[in-house]
Amino acid sequence: MLELKWVYELIIFLYGLSLIGYFMDFIQHNRKVNRTAFWLLSMVWALQTIFLLIEVLVKHNFPVLNVYDGLYFYAWILVTFSLIINRLFRVDFLVFFTNVLGFFVMLIHLSTRAQSQAVGESVRLVDEMLIVHITLAIISYGFFTLAFIFSIMYLLQYRLLKQKKWNTKLLRLADLNKLDNFSYIAIVLGVPLLLIAVILGVTWGYTSEDVFYWYDSKTLGSFLVLIVYFIYLFLRVVKGYQGRAISWFNTGAFLFLLINFFLFGSLSNFHF
Repeated sequence: MLELKWVYELIIFLYGLSLIGYFMDFIQHNRKVNRTAFWLLSMVWALQTIFLLIEVLVKHNFPVLNVYDGLYFYAWILVTFSLIINRLFRVDFLVFFTNVLGFFVMLIHLSTRAQSQAVGESVRLVDEMLIVHITLAIISYGFFTLAFIFSIMYLLQYRLLKQKKWNTKLLRLADLNKLDNFSYIAIVLGVPLLLIAVILGVTWGYTSEDVFYWYDSKTLGSFLVLIVYFIYLFLRVVKGYQGRAISWFNTGAFLFLLINFFLFGSLSNFHF
């Protein structure tokens, strides 16, 4: 496995991009993004199928004889079902969450399989998973920061218009609708990145030699941050909240993110 490590990393990379695409389509009903995500997932399925055929036809080993090989076959089944459902039906909710589960199962398979191989290589793979986890989490925080800034600009613009203060400050701020939409887009980009980061973090916790605590303050805080931004998307997409109300909610969500990053991080047993 480890001599083809870069191929497995490519599978995870393509799978992650597909997951982001399906999330954006799930939120915005964008058929172009859906098609792109479908073809990215098709590439994942093709690579998985090649390795599956090599196991069966060359190594004469059907990968279901132990739990770790079974996870690979299970991930392949989930990708197959997802492609069929996406092609024949229009069930965005099912497709997205099937891919979230499939991505998690694939990560578990790769990390646990690596642990049974050469020690040095397995440690490096787990360390790379941790680096990607931290990187994606920080990038998602960057998008959430942009969303917060746009919301603050929206609230300032709204106040100036309400008070009829037609000055240079008003001219330098963007249109209210644009500020509201830019904030929304930033969160749509940030949420799937944080979701993937959380999945990577949980996978790393189970496969590394470090002690993993479900009840760790930073771990719980990260799940809560993700839930808060999912609530934002629910209010925005399903309930139709826009403008001032959703800007105040986004401001509160970002303040909770800061509490999680600084306070919960300082209380954590294994986070910095």
